[in-house]
Amino acid sequence: MSKTATTTTEQKIFFNNSFGQQLTSEQVIQEIKKFMNDDPRRCYKVIIGTDSEKQADNTADFVTAVVVHRVGNGGRYFWRRIDNERKYHTLRDRIIDEVMASLEMAHTLLLTSKKMEMPKFDFEIHADVGEIGPTKAIIQEVVGMIRANNFEVKTKPHSYAASKVADRHV
Repeated sequence: MSKTATTTTEQKIFFNNSFGQQLTSEQVIQEIKKFMNDDPRRCYKVIIGTDSEKQADNTADFVTAVVVHRVGNGGRYFWRRIDNERKYHTLRDRIIDEVMASLEMAHTLLLTSKKMEMPKFDFEIHADVGEIGPTKAIIQEVVGMIRANNFEVKTKPHSYAASKVADRHV
């Protein structure tokens, strides 16, 4: 297991919101619940996506985003930077760690949400891979990893939580 993946479970997880406030994963779930309860007639999706950027020293900067989408009517998001000192020599290794970070965050948030009475929502993981470009060689591996964990997966160009929201903060 990568350092990225183990870091998430060993320390308190803090997210940033759009106001620059830091929130725990429990507070993020409370904010998501409040957002859903504000308009309970709507359908909701909770989406997790991670993006990374390779640094000059071959380490990578990782950001995971949690998006709550009020289908047809906007949404909110929260993001966190993941400390990681691992050196990456291949794109595949970095993408696999992105997926592992998303999977770990998904399990953490879903466990937390089970403790609260949450409104009904769909859940997805967005992977920053697509049929066009250098990640096309590993798309099936990434999709398989996410599906093996019983999560719905979206890839580019539909993976906005990773390729747009998390990417914005990398």
